[in-house]
Amino acid sequence: MQPRFLVCSFLIALSVCPSGAEQLSQVKSVYVESFGDGRDAAAMRKQMVDRLRESSRIQIVTDPRQADAVIKGTAQTWISGHISLSRSHTARSPVYQGFLSVQVIGKDDEALWSYLVTPSKFSWTSIPNDLANQLANKLIAALREPRSEEPLVAAHPEKAHGTLHGAGATFPAPLYQQWFQLFAEHDPDVRISYEAVGSGEGIRRLQQGELDFGASDMPMPDDSMGEHQKFVQLPTVLGAVVPIYNLEGVHQPLRFTPETLAGIYLGQIRKWNDPQIRNSNRDADLPDADIVVVHRSDGSGTTFVWTDYLSKVSPQWKSAVGSGAAVRWPTGIAAERSEGIAATVQNTPDSIGYVEFIYALQHELNFGAVRNASGHFIRADISSVAAAAAATATAAGRDLRASITDASGTGVYPIASYTWILLPEKQEDQGKKAVLADLLRWMLTSGQKSCSALGYVPLPSDVAKRALEMLDGMR
Repeated sequence: MQPRFLVCSFLIALSVCPSGAEQLSQVKSVYVESFGDGRDAAAMRKQMVDRLRESSRIQIVTDPRQADAVIKGTAQTWISGHISLSRSHTARSPVYQGFLSVQVIGKDDEALWSYLVTPSKFSWTSIPNDLANQLANKLIAALREPRSEEPLVAAHPEKAHGTLHGAGATFPAPLYQQWFQLFAEHDPDVRISYEAVGSGEGIRRLQQGELDFGASDMPMPDDSMGEHQKFVQLPTVLGAVVPIYNLEGVHQPLRFTPETLAGIYLGQIRKWNDPQIRNSNRDADLPDADIVVVHRSDGSGTTFVWTDYLSKVSPQWKSAVGSGAAVRWPTGIAAERSEGIAATVQNTPDSIGYVEFIYALQHELNFGAVRNASGHFIRADISSVAAAAAATATAAGRDLRASITDASGTGVYPIASYTWILLPEKQEDQGKKAVLADLLRWMLTSGQKSCSALGYVPLPSDVAKRALEMLDGMR
């Protein structure tokens, strides 16, 4: 059973933010809703409530009408494998993985804060307690942060109406589908549809004039979008591409070096017990099984991020294959879109693939840690992707289309990326233009507060500011 991720159904205020706009730092009392019916969800809610009660910073109330804000959450654990308790392997104990995702919703039904956690690398407690304690500690720290300046948002038209159709990247699709649903709920005359067809197809359709906006995980140079129409590329959030695998009997997350990932996808490392994999995973009981390599069949921004990283860390990969939305794969079987990759790995023993972080969690798949440029094995999570953004903030501030794979830094996850919305520089339909501008302005401001509940990382403030300036320049 796939976990149902948090999808909020609250209305969104899209007017100018007043000087007294509600902030997380102003919240003094909260009501904690049920975290759903997933395994251990009730235990996680109880542990998080207990941990918050220990803090003098926040009061837990039993009536949502008495609360400054409501905590909405989704929690899930699942069995990722079994560990033998004896040499005879007759006694086996399950090993669990999981996640906890929450949003803090203010009295105006606007998201004030969000976060998602996965199990700690080292923990002396159970996974439910570990997840709940992590999330509670993150929220307590966020509540203590001083009030930040709220970015200005232009007024929403009194009678905004129109239909927008977009298509493209699968990488941000879970978040975009939620964002677009929430935005459209503000006004019954607004309709927004989005097809997760892959970055390559989205760009093609945008060039052919079939879309109002496209979405891509590839930074596009100015001369690549068409001769007669210029396009603006705006970053929206950051995410991570993770190596997923289906390996029976291996319960702990595997550790991959850059050389190992390149070798597997070049077809040079063909067995799971190859010495290069064993050297990084000495405690793992790796099988003498052929590796089934899975890659995208369609033009994909996720593929660009994956191959961009491999091109930076492997000279052989760069010269033999290179980077792009579509490449000539040296080995492996093909699957369409991120859902196809996740499903294929889920159903194929001894396989390996690559998807955006959220797809791994949605399909309850194991994903590995990757050795970064500083020599540390790091798993993808909100903190490690945010570290990649911070390490490259200067470059991204200058160029909003910068690649941030293989960034330097101790806690940096190395296969991280921005994702972008593409839109025509000139839009003749003024109704569509107004709705699209409002949508993007909301995504770059208020929408940033809800993205972490789905495993994405908000834009650095200077990057968001640059993007807003570019959007305002299109008027």
